[in-house]
Amino acid sequence: MSKYMFSGTYSLQGLEGVFKEGGSGRLEATKRVLEAAGGTMESYYFAFGSDDFILIADLPDNVSAAALSLVGAASGAINPRVTVLLTPEEVDAATKMSVDYRPPGK
Repeated sequence: MSKYMFSGTYSLQGLEGVFKEGGSGRLEATKRVLEAAGGTMESYYFAFGSDDFILIADLPDNVSAAALSLVGAASGAINPRVTVLLTPEEVDAATKMSVDYRPPGK
């Protein structure tokens, strides 16, 4: 499983839903959609500032993460962003990988 951070903002429609069902209702709905995509929730927070919500989830792959993001965006209730999260061990492996790269203009 891969780890993802979903963050974003609610539209007016989404905020009306939060007022109607509360934060706990959104938490349960989010758990259900993650489980339907084969994932699990690590943490879920509401926030104020540039984001209204932050979710850390484990999902099978990028396709599952993209599907959740697309469904959320298509609902019109949220404007999601997805960030793929890497473990320190994955970064260690990446730093040891040999990649042939030529910078622009060289």
